[in-house]
Amino acid sequence: MQLAVCSPPPSRGRGWGRGGRLAVTSPLPNPCPAKGLTRRQILNTLIGATVAAALPLRLAFGNGRYDFWFTRLMYESGDWDVDQRMPSNLLDALVQYTSLRVDPNEHVLPLADPRMLSAPFCYLSGHKLVEFNADERRHLETYLRNGGFLFVDDCNHDIDGLFARSFEDEMSRIFGAGALSKLPNSHALYSSFFRFEEPPATSFELNGWGDDLVHEYLKGIEFDGRLGLLYSNKDYGCEWDYDWRNKRWLAEDNTKFAVNIVMYALNS
Repeated sequence: MQLAVCSPPPSRGRGWGRGGRLAVTSPLPNPCPAKGLTRRQILNTLIGATVAAALPLRLAFGNGRYDFWFTRLMYESGDWDVDQRMPSNLLDALVQYTSLRVDPNEHVLPLADPRMLSAPFCYLSGHKLVEFNADERRHLETYLRNGGFLFVDDCNHDIDGLFARSFEDEMSRIFGAGALSKLPNSHALYSSFFRFEEPPATSFELNGWGDDLVHEYLKGIEFDGRLGLLYSNKDYGCEWDYDWRNKRWLAEDNTKFAVNIVMYALNS
């Protein structure tokens, strides 16, 4: 699978210093990977290029002991800290159904922190305004164009809500109008581990809040044939936001689709 042409590297990045203040760090890596690499190989290239002043996650979180770790992205606008029990549920599903070496902890990084560039999987969500600053936009574009994977979930489950409208505007600003498009139900995402005929519905879609619609599709942005950004208005984060120990009482494990998302992200 070939890669899109890499954009010029940004000159400086920002990281979080003491007291929550933004601090300038070393120049960001922007390796332009060779054609034909898998997503894992691309991320390994990013990892190798990241400087010691901003240690990559593989070094910071386990020194190569894990195949997967969950990274939640902070952004300066809106409310990024939602669905707080969802990550543990997703991680539990990966342990149950796969042979991946899974980091049991959720990791939270600012989108403006260059360490997020080496994460195998990132998650971003919220209810309110999404308005990225210049560093956040630059990191997001660099990450996705160089093989990263970002799952974005609309907690409002409302296609006309503030989160949806402002996030989609940001994607148009960064990647161009029409970059977000509906995924066909034949997409490899739906058969990457378990088989789904369509995106699973959630109990929150018809709870009287949001647009009160069952959203029959997911959207995404592909980069030279590889899905880099997956976008949902179905509120999977809230659907999976319960104590993982209660999963045994469900007739059907509703986190199985999360396994598909992760396995697609790692193996595409």
